[in-house]
Order: sequence, then C-alpha cells, then structure tokens
Amino acid sequence: MADQTFDYDVLVIGAGPGGYVAAIRAAQLGLKVACAEGRATLGGTCLNVGCIPSKALLHGSELYDEAAGGMMAKYGIKTGPVSLDLAAMQAQKDESVKGLTGGIEFLFKKNKVTWLKGYATFKDARTVTIADQTVTAKNVIIATGSSVTPLPGVSVDNDAGVVVDSTGALALARVPDHMVVIGGGVIGLELGSVWRRLGAQVTVVEFLDQLLPGMDGDVRKEAAKIFKKQGMTLKLSTKVTVVEVKGQKATLTLEPSNGGAAETLEADCVLVAIGRRPNTDGLGLGAIGLEPNARGQIETDHEFRTRIDGVWAVGDVIPGPMLAHKAEDEGIAVAENIAGLTGIVNHDVIPGVVYTSPEFAGVGLTEEAAKAAGHEIKVGKFPMMANSRAKTNHEPDGFVKIIADAKTDRVLGVWCIATLAGTMIAEAALAMEFGATSEDIAYTCHAHPTHSEAIKEAAMTVNGKPIHI
Repeated sequence: MADQTFDYDVLVIGAGPGGYVAAIRAAQLGLKVACAEGRATLGGTCLNVGCIPSKALLHGSELYDEAAGGMMAKYGIKTGPVSLDLAAMQAQKDESVKGLTGGIEFLFKKNKVTWLKGYATFKDARTVTIADQTVTAKNVIIATGSSVTPLPGVSVDNDAGVVVDSTGALALARVPDHMVVIGGGVIGLELGSVWRRLGAQVTVVEFLDQLLPGMDGDVRKEAAKIFKKQGMTLKLSTKVTVVEVKGQKATLTLEPSNGGAAETLEADCVLVAIGRRPNTDGLGLGAIGLEPNARGQIETDHEFRTRIDGVWAVGDVIPGPMLAHKAEDEGIAVAENIAGLTGIVNHDVIPGVVYTSPEFAGVGLTEEAAKAAGHEIKVGKFPMMANSRAKTNHEPDGFVKIIADAKTDRVLGVWCIATLAGTMIAEAALAMEFGATSEDIAYTCHAHPTHSEAIKEAAMTVNGKPIHI
C-alpha cells in the first residue's frame, strides 16, 4: 500500500458543512484534496435548503411582523399600511443562498480543492466512481449529511405545495390559510413560526407530550406557553395516522398517542417535519464491508475513523446531534487527524439553538440528564423580564438556567430562552469548555445593559446571590 500511487491524498464525499470544511482544512495542511458533490452548488443542505434560507425567512418574517403588528409604532415609527411582497422576500432569501454557496466555491479554488461534480460510490476502500470517472484516494471522508425522514403513508410533493417537507416549506409561493406542522421539533417550529408571522393559521401536531425533544424540561414547558401566546395551536400527545389530499386541500386524521377518539383536521399546507436520517444510500458501503448501525449511522472512533482502514466519517452521517457546527468541528478534526496532527471535538459541549422568536438555546446536560447521570446538582434561574435590556426592548419572555454540580460547582449545562439566546449560548459553551464553575461566571464582569447579563445573574442565583430578583 505504501508504494501505491493515488490521485488524491484525501477525497471528501459531500460538500456540506462537514465535508467542505474538511476539504479546505486538509488542503491548508498541504494535502492534495478533492471533494465529490452532486448538487449543483456547494454547501449541502445547510446552505442550500436548510440553515441559511430558513434564517433569511425567519428574519424577514420578524421584520414584517414588527411592522404589521404595531411594534414599530410603539417606538414612534409610523409606517402606514403594511403589505407583504412574498416574492421579494423569497428573492432575497435566494440571493443570500447564492452568495454563500458561491463563497464556498471561491474558497475551494483559493485552497486548490478540486470539485468532482457527481455522486460518489465506493468500488473499494480507496477507489470511488463519480459520474463517468474513477478516482483513487489514500483517505476517503464520508460527509454525506442527512435528509428528511418520511412519514409512513404520507406522500410529499413539494411542487404541488400541499404536503411539503422543509425544502418545500422554504419555497412556498403564497402564504397558506392553514398550515399543519407534523412534528414539534426545531425545524417544524422554525418554519411554522415563519408562516404564522406572515399570516397563516398554524397548528403543530406532536406525538410527544411536549415540544422540543432533547431540551431541558423547563425550556420545553415554557416553549408551549410562548408559542400558544403567539397564536399557534398545539396538539400534543397526538399522532397523524392519515393525510388525504384532494386538489389543494389536505385532510388529516389525528389520534391521541395514548388512545382515544380520532378527529380530522383540514389544511391547505401540511409540513412533515418529524426528523432527519443519515444519507448512506447509493454509497456502496457493502462493497467495502461497512454496514450502518441500527439507526442508519456510520460508527467511528474518537478520531472519526470507521472500522475500514482509510475510510473516515463526520457530520450527520455519524452518531450525535445533526448540527452544522458539530459537522464543521468534526471536519476540521478529521483533516488534522489525517495530516498526523491531533484533532479533537468535545461532544459534551455542542450548543443547540432554535431560531424562533424568542430563540431557545442550550449546551451540556439538561436538569433531567444531570440527575439521571447521578449528579447532585444546584440550579440558578434568572428571568429575562428582570434583565434591563430585554425589558427596555419589550422582550420579556424567557430565562437563563444554569445547572452546576453541587459539590464542585462546575457548570454541567446552560439553557436559555431569549431573543438573542443563540448568541448568548456561546459564552456558556466557552465557559464549559474551560471547565468553569458557576462562581467563575458570576464574578466575570458583563457589559451593561446587555441580554448576557442574565447569564451572570443566573450564575449568581446558583449560590443564592442574585441582585435583580
């Protein structure tokens, strides 16, 4: 093997956040790199039909809601009658996507990464076919990401626009009268909130008894209150058994999760958002003797090696949360490991954010998980309505919650609901990465007036020393 000549030192399969970052970092380290991507543009789901376009619509819909809902008038900004130009809003979303995906192509050229256009299939562990060519690589990184999990018995047709997945919900040409969101997780709530702000009646149907599975219990309870207050209808502990489409209308049959009488619900748009699954179909994993686990994921060690020599994997296709920033960190780490350096990702400190308004964010252990792990804990919780900046901005919803070990005071988890929670959580992640105690955070000076002061006050509350409550 040492005498074999390869076309590339590293071949990355997939150009999403994990793949394109791995390719660029490997090239920066002096390796000859190619990246196989069959999509017409780089950036994967995140940049094309995920993180970026959804945030563009979230921001646009928030601006519209502030103008149409009278919040601007409260500050003395008189706009007159407000109307929605949905085509223009969609166009600016598309422009954002175009700019960022084009930016990745520029970075590939800058770092001398070869883009092999097409989908890759293994012939053996170091030989891959892409479109009409065969290439060899000393190392192959699988970074194929994930795709929408289908709901059995329900057919998605994004072009028709009646039953859609997240991709279709990003491209609707009109505001639905009634949108039913199947799934009360991150994607469903983000996209549901976009269309609610733009004028749709939104009903969220969730099989579990609370929204946002995986988040802290207090956050999940508060989420239901906030979304109800904003006008969403929530049907929790409810499953969808049938979706029947006739023309431009859908009729859903709903049943309580724990049994009971069924009911029907009519909608002109149904968003199926029950999760995502790893993309492994078509890779030819059988040709190299690599079988996914029971959840369809590719198992790796802590260096992101699979059990097949020379084959590595990162991102949504391996175990762990399906988050772009997790994939990016893994992409950097795997490239460094291949180059003979030490690439490490601390999977205990991966923040998660829901980009609704307010935002929901967390990092580390939930209170429930901390107790289940055997920790004796102490908790500090500070309401945003007591934060001067949030109160001044008329943003009273939410809180910051810090969970610390009762014996060592080391921070185990931080959870927050605030308009800037996604930005605030970075402080908590940094503190936890350095092993901070709640006292460390409490004695760190925070600028006033800022939303982040709520993190300081929550840390002070852990030991019973808050100032503003």
